[in-house]
Amino acid sequence: MTDLFEPLDDHPAYRQIANLIEQRIVGRSLRTGDPLPSETDLARQFGVNRSTVREAIRELETQGLLGRGRGRKRLRVTRPEPRRVSSGVSRALALHDVTFLELWEAMMAIEPAAAQYAAARRSGAQLQVLKRAAARFKRDAADTEAAVSAVVDFFTAVAAASGNQVLALSQAPLNLLLAPALTQMIDRVPQARARIQDAQSKITAAIRLRRSDTARAWMEKHIRDFKRGHEIEIQSKDRS
Repeated sequence: MTDLFEPLDDHPAYRQIANLIEQRIVGRSLRTGDPLPSETDLARQFGVNRSTVREAIRELETQGLLGRGRGRKRLRVTRPEPRRVSSGVSRALALHDVTFLELWEAMMAIEPAAAQYAAARRSGAQLQVLKRAAARFKRDAADTEAAVSAVVDFFTAVAAASGNQVLALSQAPLNLLLAPALTQMIDRVPQARARIQDAQSKITAAIRLRRSDTARAWMEKHIRDFKRGHEIEIQSKDRS
């Protein structure tokens, strides 16, 4: 059998192994569902102890790139859940001091396109998820935490209905950054809840009727409203 990997050099070992296996997965040499060589075989290929391989595998399991199916001992390549991917990206963005304007610009690039494609491609089941998120916001609008969660779920549902995995994966970390900004804004801007509810209703109707241009236009208006609400919130802070 041809070896997948070559022995390591003198640099720290377990992180090298994790990086090399990750490169094979990202490069599609190892695909989702493919079995990983045994710890013994990997230790031989890399020229290290099994304990070093085990540490690398543990790191990749934490990232969601490796896992064991129910009742199975053999490790296989797995696909990380979008939420796990997005949380890592969100941490990276937060550590780079992403501004509200940068977040808003990214949302303006992603959300209208997602709404446009969702109107053309959504399934009946996806439409129901979208309707439930909008209904939950309407029901729980007075509860800030629940309302923000419903807004995030609404955007997630639109992105999922777009049928574009890149849009969905790009949008997911934005939600985690949006939540704290929206939490502050929704309590300080009296009209915020009513405007969110109206926009969600119009977007949902356009997606239900498969009117792509209308869905895009209303989503653009919706995202512009977030910027305006943020500006009003800042002004109210300055006055207090």
